[in-house]
Amino acid sequence: MPISLYNTLTKQTDEFTPYDAKNVRIYSCGPTVYDHVHIGNLSAFIVADTLRRMLQANDLSVKHVMNFTDVDDKTIRRSRERYSDMEPRAALSKLTGEYSNLFLQDMRAIGNDVNAFTFIRATDEATIDGMKRLIDSLREQGFAYIADDGVYFSIDAYRKSGKKYGQLVEITDQNTSSERIQNDEYDKDSAHDFALWKVQKPGEPAWEFELSGQNLTGRPGWHIECSVMSHLEIGQPFDIHTGGIDLAFPHHENEIAQSTAGNNDPVYAKFFVHNEHILVDGKKMSKSAQNFYTLNDLIEKGVDPLAFRLLVLQSHYRKPTNFSLDNAEAAHNRLKHWRNVAALRHQTKEQHGESTQPSLASTGALREKFNNDIDTPSVLSLVDEIFSQVEKTDLENINNDALTELLNVVDDMLGLQLLNTTPDINDDQKLQLVERARARETKDWTKSDDIRDALLQQGIAVRDSAHGQIWEYA
Repeated sequence: MPISLYNTLTKQTDEFTPYDAKNVRIYSCGPTVYDHVHIGNLSAFIVADTLRRMLQANDLSVKHVMNFTDVDDKTIRRSRERYSDMEPRAALSKLTGEYSNLFLQDMRAIGNDVNAFTFIRATDEATIDGMKRLIDSLREQGFAYIADDGVYFSIDAYRKSGKKYGQLVEITDQNTSSERIQNDEYDKDSAHDFALWKVQKPGEPAWEFELSGQNLTGRPGWHIECSVMSHLEIGQPFDIHTGGIDLAFPHHENEIAQSTAGNNDPVYAKFFVHNEHILVDGKKMSKSAQNFYTLNDLIEKGVDPLAFRLLVLQSHYRKPTNFSLDNAEAAHNRLKHWRNVAALRHQTKEQHGESTQPSLASTGALREKFNNDIDTPSVLSLVDEIFSQVEKTDLENINNDALTELLNVVDDMLGLQLLNTTPDINDDQKLQLVERARARETKDWTKSDDIRDALLQQGIAVRDSAHGQIWEYA
């Protein structure tokens, strides 16, 4: 079954085939670990996790690498503010270690499989050494030059070598500047020579580096970190690079340039898959605009983290998602409904052999929609249809094995953890249901209602159907 993905490189939806027939290599830009990530960032990681799930649903083996940006302007500034009495590198390590762990907690809460990622840090010794080697090579080939405050990449030299700067976004002479830009994140309206390495400033963490006989003790620039980390883990060129659309320029564009300068092969990654933003009141969510939520903010407002995941999946990844508490509540209710369908497996009889409901065992239609550029809204709609069929079926006619198989497929594809979050009721509650059924048989409505109310206090709602009692999570 073919897989199609929108490729920012080609500006069209292309059929995806990996370089290696059965093995896919993905690099996803990860968090800058200086604070709690906001849910706009988390949405990008949900998309990356879902992309990997889609590929695995097609029996492909995936190596998925994600970085921690643990040295840049923001991490250095925050570590100096927070731990001013510590040695700079120790302060940086302490701060970024704390927020890396908090990030992984958020990842698990939203249903991302952290065990499926290979994580790498910008400050790992191998990464720092790799950046020094790449910078040395770029300088030798004439693509980098030493300035008084560091080493910079020459966009002009890159263009003169015959390569295109502006593969992901349009770069013209009008929005190209001859100025050098030292700060890691800069004005996205114009292109500048960017810092590969920055000479140490007072109070900053630093690593020794000598280039062309000059002492350049300092630290790397932001863009070169990902070029080296991806190369160390999955080589070059690799299959798919992911990230938010705001990373296409300058970050990913600069990655392409510094990674392909001097190489005969101009390809850094075969596909670039970018997700759109989460909007709040029609505006991009960002810390600078102070219109953001963290996952803890949502939890405090009663939003299940997996309901947030569902909210993200309800929009196609290439379209903005409008976040509001009302939308989050709607996703929460949809997830609650799905969990109650999942709970039916505890109330059906085990059946083996051929399913009486072939649609429950069939995953082809789900995968076909999934393969169409990760079309999660269509996948969710189809799951709704199948679950509706299940609910219309008498409990005694629902094939337990087929329903469990379907839930496994949905969980594997969407990461909503329907099986893990829908435990069976306990033996005492089952006995109460038996007593309630007997009370209804003898028309003891008072006892029936009392048992129903008692179960409700325990988080179990009971409804009566033409075919008997059905319990749900209240």
